[in-house]
Amino acid sequence: MNRPARLVTAALTASAALLLTACGSGGGDGSSSDAIAGADSGRKPSAPPSAPAGAGGVGRPEIELSADFRADFEGWTNSDPKLQAILNDGREELRAKYAAIIEADPDSDAVAFYNSEATLATARTWIRQFTDKDNSIIGEVRVFEPQVHIAGTGSGVLFYCVDERRASTKNRETGKVVATPDKPESLVQYRLRLDKSGEGVWKTTSLTTVPGACR
Repeated sequence: MNRPARLVTAALTASAALLLTACGSGGGDGSSSDAIAGADSGRKPSAPPSAPAGAGGVGRPEIELSADFRADFEGWTNSDPKLQAILNDGREELRAKYAAIIEADPDSDAVAFYNSEATLATARTWIRQFTDKDNSIIGEVRVFEPQVHIAGTGSGVLFYCVDERRASTKNRETGKVVATPDKPESLVQYRLRLDKSGEGVWKTTSLTTVPGACR
């Protein structure tokens, strides 16, 4: 995938920002960038903080974030149950990676649960760019403007925006905090393709990020 340097830079330089793009979750052929024309953006009250256990007949992992970090999902509801299922699993894929960084667990089972073989290795590499330097994340991100539809191939296509400007990295040993710059590039558009597994889970099979694509 095209790996923007935003989050990678945060892990490699002490002066960089948090920059929580999911550039470590790449993979696939880029089909996640399919047009969203006609998609229901679902501007409704925020979705609950975690996918319901057993949704779709599968016991989904419980994902908890620390008191020092919050991810606010705005408008993550849709009147179509099929589209809501894609929103739920797309949301939990992101939350699983945040939790893995906070818990210093790049081999998190929850990350594996929501990622396909095509994206799992790079998701874990992205998480290790924090954990290998003993960094965690604090503050908050706003996840908004979800756009979702089912492509003609049967894959789910999900676009959403993440505002990272109130989030920071924090070193566990030194306590040093590095804030995300207040710049347009800190608003990132995520573009996912998800495919439904035999167990009914919409696993991420392709993910790209476009810094500065959201306002």
